[in-house]
Amino acid sequence: MARRRRPETTEAAAPPEEEPRPPAALTIDALGRKCPIPIIMLADQINSVPLNSVVAVLADDPAAFTDIPAWCRLKSHHHVGSYVLARGGWAIHVRRNY
Repeated sequence: MARRRRPETTEAAAPPEEEPRPPAALTIDALGRKCPIPIIMLADQINSVPLNSVVAVLADDPAAFTDIPAWCRLKSHHHVGSYVLARGGWAIHVRRNY
């Protein structure tokens, strides 16, 4: 007796859903700039947004990916998340705490 094979599915797996990003009150474009410039830009501009607002730092330097969250811990701001950009780099979201 021959065994029946299940038909193979041709559906592609659905891509994982992207995490919802909080809306940014300010976006700092630091693409193409090396650390510490993205942090300097963030430190210079974070007080220009209201308390509890989110600042998005666009950066493609791998050091910024780790250094901005570390800066948040040091300065008592909240690192909301880092999101991969389609064109390369990240949108690193920081919530102003004070």
